[in-house]
Amino acid sequence: MTHDLPKALAHAADADRRFLWGLSYRMTGSAADAEDVVQDTLLRALEARPSTDEALRPWLTRVALRLSVDCLRRRQATPAKYVFVPGLVETPEADWDSAPSTAAAYGLRESVGLAFLLALEVLSPQQRATVLLRDVFDFSAKEVALALETTEANVRQLHHRAREALRPYDEGRRPPDAALREDSRRLLADLFDAIMQGDAAKAVALLRADVKGLSDGGGEYLAANVVLAGAQRVVDFYLRLATLRTPLSARFLVCNGVWVLDATYEVLRPKEAPRVVTGVLPDAAGQVAVIFSQLSPARLPESSRAWPGF
Repeated sequence: MTHDLPKALAHAADADRRFLWGLSYRMTGSAADAEDVVQDTLLRALEARPSTDEALRPWLTRVALRLSVDCLRRRQATPAKYVFVPGLVETPEADWDSAPSTAAAYGLRESVGLAFLLALEVLSPQQRATVLLRDVFDFSAKEVALALETTEANVRQLHHRAREALRPYDEGRRPPDAALREDSRRLLADLFDAIMQGDAAKAVALLRADVKGLSDGGGEYLAANVVLAGAQRVVDFYLRLATLRTPLSARFLVCNGVWVLDATYEVLRPKEAPRVVTGVLPDAAGQVAVIFSQLSPARLPESSRAWPGF
């Protein structure tokens, strides 16, 4: 039945492309990498001409996972020259709020959130794949073993260790709902008002004492190359930036379920980023737990790398 492959691939492009992109994006933390993985997966299907006697989707899933794991390992093996922040994608509020619900532990919306994607960074590539398949896409242990080309016993071990590593995230998680989105907008607006006014005390009051500041220049642009820890240190960093640069333009938009500020700047010094997207992740008490700034062009929200939905 290999002569039916072009028709099967055409169906996969319609029915499975969104799933493959969503899996690859959550695996790699990059919309650009997800696009590459999906294209390479379909290309390999054309070259390998797998049998269509059984469903094509499991074969495509195995290939996409293998390519995603390779991509993730390359990134993790590269000497750290910057703090990694996942690639941002615009998530229209209407689509976000109408996302299908599942019985999975994390669900489709939460697993696209920046807090979850950042939490996944503590996992090995195999653990990451196991959590995504089991706890987001609701695969059985047998289906995960087939996708990872391993045993069910190993899947159970990978899953257990991954969930143990994610315990800190689980203890402080917030539902990815309209309340979280509104808190992100309020805190972001208030924080930047305080920064632009030079009011350090007001800015510090919006942040958790143990807040983390993440700034990803992708090795191309000037950014903090370490995680900033503590409210005063984070505020000092952004106050310093405000004295050096004033936005030419700025707009609010929703990325990964939270509001962000997308600002453009005049480039006056070498390695200054012309565009910076900044957002905050609120905790359950309504304070900023994480503030992130994305400067890397490969991980900025772009229409050419549009989020295809869940």
